[in-house]
Amino acid sequence: MFQHPGDSNISKFQVSEFILMGFPGIHTWQHWLSLPLALLYLLALTANILILIIINQEATLNQPMYFFLGVLAVVDMGLATTIMPKILAILWFSAKAISLPECFAQMYVIHCFVAMESGIFVCMAIDRYIAICKPLRYPAIVTDSFVVKATVFMALRNSLATIPVPVLAAQRHYCSQNQIEHCLCSNLGVTSLSCDDRTINSIYQLLLAWTLMGSDLALIFLSYALILHSVLKLNSAEAASKALSTCTSHLILILFFYTVIVVISITHNAAMTLPLVPVLLNVLHNVIPPALNPMVYALKNRELRQGLYKVLKMDKEN
Repeated sequence: MFQHPGDSNISKFQVSEFILMGFPGIHTWQHWLSLPLALLYLLALTANILILIIINQEATLNQPMYFFLGVLAVVDMGLATTIMPKILAILWFSAKAISLPECFAQMYVIHCFVAMESGIFVCMAIDRYIAICKPLRYPAIVTDSFVVKATVFMALRNSLATIPVPVLAAQRHYCSQNQIEHCLCSNLGVTSLSCDDRTINSIYQLLLAWTLMGSDLALIFLSYALILHSVLKLNSAEAASKALSTCTSHLILILFFYTVIVVISITHNAAMTLPLVPVLLNVLHNVIPPALNPMVYALKNRELRQGLYKVLKMDKEN
């Protein structure tokens, strides 16, 4: 087949920016979503800052579990702040343009923070396993050195493993089409605009999901299965109830986090018929956990509730 003379010019054209259109199918009234999203973002920042203040001020919370919770609070705020200002700018001011470097940077940070949150959930699950199943050895195993090494390992693992995502996306050629039916720079949403083969991008995305998220989820389920097995052998119903109560908040957040990821993956295949669903789920997945995590922990943890009371009502001691 002969190529049209104009085709070669089009194929050489490289867009200089992307246009984030927002929520597909509801562009005319999507600005009404800005209020609940802004409130969720404000709640996420406020709740996580309170968690950090409480952990810093309360000497009784100087434990590995609360250190991991503090790291989770920082990651949650980072994740929400990576996407929400741009989403609100789109909804309020129609500031839809985003340069290619900014888009790829946002793509990297989102993947890194989501992977980091998954890694912190693993650390917290292992911490609870040792505390409940091996309580006598807990002080010797979960030392300050162990906590620092685990956190640094997770940070390095996730920051390095997610680098190829934006690098591979940046190597694609983007011509003529630059409108993204999304509020943020998702890997699949951006690379779907490329004019060349993006198979490698899809393969690495799948590989990353199975190796990082899959291994994390397997370790978490193994930890809680061993915890459940150990708890069921306890003769004391009170001790068993206390142990399960400690883990309930973790499980609620973990199940929500991974369930939404699975649903997003499934609904992405149906994006042609229901384009709004995966986009809305993707946005909510990046803003609801940061708002939900500190509240669930504060409600389920007596020490955090007491610390919150002291922070909010400084005139009362207990």
